[in-house]
Amino acid sequence: MDNYLGVAGWAKGGRYGIERYLFFLHRISGLGLIVYLLMHIYVTGARIYGAEAWEASMAAVSGPLFKFGEYLVMAAFVFHALNGIRLVLIELGIGIGKPERQEYPYVSSVMKQRPLMWVLMALVAVLLVVSGLDFFVL
Repeated sequence: MDNYLGVAGWAKGGRYGIERYLFFLHRISGLGLIVYLLMHIYVTGARIYGAEAWEASMAAVSGPLFKFGEYLVMAAFVFHALNGIRLVLIELGIGIGKPERQEYPYVSSVMKQRPLMWVLMALVAVLLVVSGLDFFVL
């Protein structure tokens, strides 16, 4: 089957529901964390050039835009970690119940993992609110 929609077809949930969007966000957050890791290594590498270079690089990344960027990195980490835990639990068969004989009308196995998905995404939301308060208010 050809994919005529390209990246839009890859990202669109369609009939798959929210799990497909979580899959897409998991990929994007993973790529974002890799990009952040490379930038972090570059910025902290300025330390080998002395205290003046270190102070200059820290002054460059101390603005409010970078503070918001750090929050986005933290949000990507929290989402990626908890969604990864969800995927491992599903892969191990934890949280989806035991296999059973199918009877009509058939119930998709995706529906069996939804409670775990809602619990972990609620935990992501709580952690994002708490960390947002820590980043911007406290």
